[in-house]
Amino acid sequence: MIRRTIRFFDEREASTLGAFCDTVMAQDAEPRILDALGLAGSYPSGVAQFYYSGSSGKRIQAAQSVFKSHDAAMLPAIDSALQRETNKGAKLAFSEARAAILLFKEDATDAEKLEAIATIKTRGDQEALALLTGLSGEQPPAIVRAAANATAAIQSNLAMWSAAQNAWYGLSLGSVLLLAAIGLAITFGVMGVINMAHGEMVMIGAYVTFVVQETIRTSYPGLFDYSLLIAVPLAFLAAGAIGVLIERSIIRFLYGRPLETLLATWGLSLVLQQAVRTMFGPNNREVGNPSWMSGAFEIGQITVTYNRLWILCFTLAVFAILLAMLRYTALGLEMRAVTQNRRMAASMGIATSRVDALTFGLGSGIAGIAGVALSQIDNVSPNLGQSYIIDSFMVVVFGGVGNLWGTLVGAFTLGIANKFMEPVAGAVLGKIAILVLIILFIQKRPRGLFALRGRAVEA
Repeated sequence: MIRRTIRFFDEREASTLGAFCDTVMAQDAEPRILDALGLAGSYPSGVAQFYYSGSSGKRIQAAQSVFKSHDAAMLPAIDSALQRETNKGAKLAFSEARAAILLFKEDATDAEKLEAIATIKTRGDQEALALLTGLSGEQPPAIVRAAANATAAIQSNLAMWSAAQNAWYGLSLGSVLLLAAIGLAITFGVMGVINMAHGEMVMIGAYVTFVVQETIRTSYPGLFDYSLLIAVPLAFLAAGAIGVLIERSIIRFLYGRPLETLLATWGLSLVLQQAVRTMFGPNNREVGNPSWMSGAFEIGQITVTYNRLWILCFTLAVFAILLAMLRYTALGLEMRAVTQNRRMAASMGIATSRVDALTFGLGSGIAGIAGVALSQIDNVSPNLGQSYIIDSFMVVVFGGVGNLWGTLVGAFTLGIANKFMEPVAGAVLGKIAILVLIILFIQKRPRGLFALRGRAVEA
């Protein structure tokens, strides 16, 4: 029908045809209809394909493509689009595209170019910076000065956003370190045990998540979005039970012998790694992200992924629950008593051996749920725990042995410091620099940032 209608228009009736085209386009015409209307000439393809789509996102996408190409032939279509656009985001995108065209248009006036530079400066992202730096030097002095000032302002703005992005990355890394180290802080603080197998408890939690997801995929695919909620308690119970078994069968015979404990737990970590390789193979295993942990959103120039954000919230929730448990439960009171003065606690009738077993199980269980979280951002393999054990010990020692608030501050401090050091010195040299700084710090404060108080501790 539309093709037949076009035959009634003569080329001399361009305005009438244009009005008809606008009417059809306003009715969400499909690309094939736009082609039938001959819009390739009057409405170039970049806008003709997307502009009058029902989706404002597609119109913004069209405007972005024009902004990058700054093709002068697109100006009539952009002007027409601006007159009709009602969506605020799309209108801004078309205004920026128009500014990009005018900035490079040879016959544009100085006033138009200055206004275009102001619009592009307000946008303030990398694409705006690339557009301004690509401006030729054969411009009037006023244009050159305005472009230089806008470039400097955008660079300053981008540096600020880059620092904010690094801070977010640091918080994200800090939450991972806190989740991995919080269980170690408990066992190390209460029992004084250097548990080199702590990373393998993290690995066990990650593999529990893998098993849960595989079971759901094969038998209950509709429950996949709930897989992590199911995996968290199972990982806690599995890793906690293994932790109690390790304490009862190995650790309790080695109290007061730190070197033997370190060697025994290191050997145990190798045994657990090999057991997992035998059961699941040496290759990485796929653990999927539920829909509510997929994707990202932007705050200004900062990109925030949902999986990292959820892990941060989950870590803080675990920390708060653990603090409440230590403060308001009988086991928490006994753990704090044993941490501050083991002999006095035993003389008051506290079964320190039972507290040790439950503490080791609690620390291992928390490491297990750390594995659930880490399975969403890291490869699930037999070597997963080895990537975090050294950093976990640094967090515990830096924050103060056995002090949960010290572990919190230490984890986020090291995470943010790492992310700010990486762009300057690289990932490897950055970690080395952090390690050296921690060694120097421990020389001045051997008990860490927040030292425990108690007669036995201070003796």
